[in-house]
Amino acid sequence: MNLSAMLTNHPFWGLLTLAVLVWYSTITVYVGIRGAADIKHMLRTLKENHPKPGPENSREAAGVDKGN
Repeated sequence: MNLSAMLTNHPFWGLLTLAVLVWYSTITVYVGIRGAADIKHMLRTLKENHPKPGPENSREAAGVDKGN
């Protein structure tokens, strides 16, 4: 059964199916874009808050024993 026959013979169900497919596709794309933006923001925040490596940030400078 093709799309035009479905819309002709069962217009309510055909239009409902098309509406659901459009809605689902739109939500999927929206969530994908917003999720990617959120992950990008999270990684940038983690990078900004991560201390730079150096002697002042080492475990020895902090007086932490290495556990040996």
